[in-house]
Amino acid sequence: MAWSKRGIPLISSIVALTIFPAQGRDLDGRFRSSPLHEWFEQLASHKGLCCSYADGHAVEDVDWEAKDGHYRVRLPKDVGSKDMIWVDVPDDAVITEPNRAGRTMVWPIYNDFYRDISIRCFMPGSMT
Repeated sequence: MAWSKRGIPLISSIVALTIFPAQGRDLDGRFRSSPLHEWFEQLASHKGLCCSYADGHAVEDVDWEAKDGHYRVRLPKDVGSKDMIWVDVPDDAVITEPNRAGRTMVWPIYNDFYRDISIRCFMPGSMT
């Protein structure tokens, strides 16, 4: 009986996330008039849509690298932290379509319950 009372909020949360997909992260509408707005809204990796679940961030060339066909990126250790750490980009998070934004971008997800940073999407730039 005790498990069922604790399990109900968890199951309810999972059902709600499945039935009501997350809205895009442009909450204040400042990017709505951008010519790339629609492209960003449909941008996805094998993990799913990028902009619907996390904020994308432009990454400087010194903060990402490619080695042996894999990527890694330097990100803040926690939200708002100045401490930076290198994070391996999962292969299924790499966006394979052409980069219309021109800059390297990453969509990290920070989770209060799981200390590791999850990368939803990663779009390599030109490294020039």
